[in-house]
Amino acid sequence: MFKGTPEIIVQRREEIVNACEQLYQTMSFKDITIKEVSNVTSFSRPTIYNYFHTKEEIFLALFEREYDRWNENLESLLNSKQIFDSEKLAELIAKSLERRTQLLRLLSMNNFDMEENSREELLASFKRAYGKSLNLFREILVKHCSNMSEEEVEQIMYVFFPVMFGIYPYAEVTEKQKEAMEEAEVDFKYQSIYEITYNCLIRLLKKEMK
Repeated sequence: MFKGTPEIIVQRREEIVNACEQLYQTMSFKDITIKEVSNVTSFSRPTIYNYFHTKEEIFLALFEREYDRWNENLESLLNSKQIFDSEKLAELIAKSLERRTQLLRLLSMNNFDMEENSREELLASFKRAYGKSLNLFREILVKHCSNMSEEEVEQIMYVFFPVMFGIYPYAEVTEKQKEAMEEAEVDFKYQSIYEITYNCLIRLLKKEMK
């Protein structure tokens, strides 16, 4: 790791993650290399290795930042002075994820390999951001669904969070995939991120809030 002030290290890591994010808008994970990242930063490839040992570590840092961004949305919802019914709560959470397309895209990737090829301290930092999302989501349910038991809250969490892994590939479908579905004569109704998220949450919440 580069020996410098904490501010310099944070700044340079941020520039590298920003470059990865920029590339990820038009390229796939498999096509992005550390060399590609270096081409859109002020750092050479050997310099990047001072901050991230693998491509997976850069993506993990981007992933962590996406959870941090979603956590800001969840905190705002938690701190609201209003108490929402199941329909409004499902709507607001769905809207929060609709703004986090990149988080959902990262979730749809092979996260096992990403985590396996990252150092433990970076993985732990990522898990803290993920854990905060779990805790905020739990607190939101406790606040707005006061008639639910602790077990019912846990059941919703551990259904919905795994569902999040599949939202992006169902909502963001390429023309090539659509053409293949038509050729295979698969009758499939395409839905948006908002629709998938809302429909899942409203069923979970209404079931437990009866």
